[in-house]
Amino acid sequence: DGDTPPPPGEIHYAPYIDITMPTPSLVGAAAATGVKNYTLAFALGDSSGCNPAWGGTIPINEPRIINDVKALQAQGGQVIVATGGAMGPYLEHVCGTSAALLGAYKKVLDTVGTNHLDVDVEASIDVNKVNTALKQLQAERGTTVSYTLRVQGQDYGVDPFSLSILQDAAAKGLNVIVNPMLMNFGYTGNWGDAMINAAQATLGQMRTVWPSKTDAQLKKLLGLTPMIGKNDTGMTTTQADARKLLAWANANHVGFIGFWSSGRDNGGCPDGRVSPTCSGVAQSAWEFTNIFKGFT
Repeated sequence: DGDTPPPPGEIHYAPYIDITMPTPSLVGAAAATGVKNYTLAFALGDSSGCNPAWGGTIPINEPRIINDVKALQAQGGQVIVATGGAMGPYLEHVCGTSAALLGAYKKVLDTVGTNHLDVDVEASIDVNKVNTALKQLQAERGTTVSYTLRVQGQDYGVDPFSLSILQDAAAKGLNVIVNPMLMNFGYTGNWGDAMINAAQATLGQMRTVWPSKTDAQLKKLLGLTPMIGKNDTGMTTTQADARKLLAWANANHVGFIGFWSSGRDNGGCPDGRVSPTCSGVAQSAWEFTNIFKGFT
């Protein structure tokens, strides 16, 4: 129930940060906002194949990144490591077996010192291989696993392939947080309402995957990940939309909020462009980070 304090180590709010870019740093973002948990994007396969590297190119133990993570952790912060994403090469592709993939997951988690993994699926994966690796990881370490998944539409929820990933996870007894990407899907009406509708539709899908769980239990397994400001395919998440989504999240006691991304959370390009370094809307520095800090 909502009155029980979360167990130690749970993370309920962790904006995504493109850790391949030198700014913003984790400690810089934490100092500016007080937010001390972040999702690091993305651990991919390097040129040799099944070996994790940031963005596929930066060594996983790169001192700039690891020293930044350790400094954040020294302040009581923590990170979630995200794999997958929009680009690749996915570890989930280049690691040929579940055992090899498990080894890659362990390497990146051990290097950064966390037990939180997010698998961001925006391409086809070998579902059995990936969930077998994740189940083994969770069995050995109790790792918190989330799946960040594409939304098909505001009335549909996540796309059919994403739903099949969850069905396989449930069959294997893998516990996952379901994190629909509330971005870049077709909609009608108000965008804030559309994001909420997509989250509710995803919840409906989760009821079919885990029919024995209560609604409250399912909501605790639901994450929300919007894209702040201008989205890639035309819609715009305004501050008002963010507040609307936050109010729904708080009223429904969902499990997690993230957003793409910390490096965009500034008013450097109020002209409506889509950029990795600014939101495309008029805003104050860190405005969306501070809005979602209201998640209880």
